[in-house]
Amino acid sequence: MHISFTALADTQCTIDSYEGCADDYSRIVDPFPAPSLEAALRQVAIAAGKGGRVLEIGSGPGWDADFLETQGVLVRRTDATRRFLELQAARGKEGELLNVTTDNLGGPYDAVIALCVLIHVPLDQTGQVLERIAAALRPGGVFLVTMRDGDGETSGAYHMTYWRRDDFALCIKAAGLDLEWDAYRMSRNNEAWHTFYARRPE
Repeated sequence: MHISFTALADTQCTIDSYEGCADDYSRIVDPFPAPSLEAALRQVAIAAGKGGRVLEIGSGPGWDADFLETQGVLVRRTDATRRFLELQAARGKEGELLNVTTDNLGGPYDAVIALCVLIHVPLDQTGQVLERIAAALRPGGVFLVTMRDGDGETSGAYHMTYWRRDDFALCIKAAGLDLEWDAYRMSRNNEAWHTFYARRPE
């Protein structure tokens, strides 16, 4: 997989920015999922089954992993930001450093979730990342992902990518996954998001 120097620099800048804000981010993010996300996470847990293995890409504070674990699944918590993992470790939760654009994802998993994290993957790398996620799933395994609605990408402290629903749905299909449902929502700060729930064919 070829990754340009510019893309690597943008990714590192994003990680560095999160290192600096992780403590504040952990304090302001609601530790319990919103109702629509709670329903989606419950569906992931049911699909994975009791004791199922779930890879969380970009765990952040770990609140979503906490909820999933109450549903009886085993979550591999990962993040590219070391400070987030330190904050989780301080409350007894073990996580691992993982950069979704460069590191081996392992597997096979019963499910993979990537909430508010692939928005930082450059547009020209998103297809490759989705293919690697699909390969990390067992046949029948499920994938839950949230993406920002819009066009193009922006660089800065945080590299951001934006996707229209139909374009990202095509990327999911091209990666070898079947899209089972998707949803659109507006966040509290008026950002538009898409949620996608896909499955690797049996």
